[in-house]
Amino acid sequence: MSPYGTPGTGPVVHDPVTLPADDNVDPYTFCVELKGTQWFMQKGKMIAYYGAIDFNGVGHGRLDRLVRTSFHSPLHASDWVVAEGSGKMLLADRAFDVNSYDLADGNLTIRSGNLLAFQPSLSLKQSIVPGFLTLIGTGKFVAASNGPVVFMEPPIRVDPQALVGWADCPSPCHHYDHGYMTGVMGGLRAMTGLGGASGEEHQFEFVGAGTVLLQSSEALMAEQATGAPPNEPGVPGGGPGQPGGAPRLPGQLGDLQRRFGL
Repeated sequence: MSPYGTPGTGPVVHDPVTLPADDNVDPYTFCVELKGTQWFMQKGKMIAYYGAIDFNGVGHGRLDRLVRTSFHSPLHASDWVVAEGSGKMLLADRAFDVNSYDLADGNLTIRSGNLLAFQPSLSLKQSIVPGFLTLIGTGKFVAASNGPVVFMEPPIRVDPQALVGWADCPSPCHHYDHGYMTGVMGGLRAMTGLGGASGEEHQFEFVGAGTVLLQSSEALMAEQATGAPPNEPGVPGGGPGQPGGAPRLPGQLGDLQRRFGL
């Protein structure tokens, strides 16, 4: 649906009745409907909501049973909350493309920064591949990408920066194009230190059955520290150096995941 009405009539103004239920409002905003239910949500991805919705940290004692069955990634626990109650909640991520996906008794591994929210009927686990999380079971999840997502069938080699995730197939292995790396371009890079690594030199290789999810861009979504107000003027509690800001304590889980690049 276009965000604008007939030319000359102005923008469409939504309310709790006209907002969709568990569907996109536009390519960059997704609406979750809660009916006395719960969703796991990455901190900082809710932009507005209608109704009576509470947000509790994953470590909240009352949610222990839910966490035991649905959340198994301690390194990311500090960056997630549980939304529960009744109402409609809008999710977005810095104007990136946002879409929902349905797993049916499936197994999907996704880049941790791209996963916005998921239903507790899915179980989230820490992937053996650094920087990725795995969802197992049946349910809906919401993810962001830098451009629309395309779905590919293995065998395929993928630029690591374009990879969003993979479903129902083995984890990838690294593939290096040694001819490219030892050729003219590789020699120039060795002498000058310029050029870095590109998808032409290094790829993730997928084999076997399954589906690979790619974003239509070679630029990764820029990482941002979740779980804390942005360090900006005018934002209460906006980090060290800002009015009301509180320094993070060494050793917090969020610091660990960033320290190890997860």
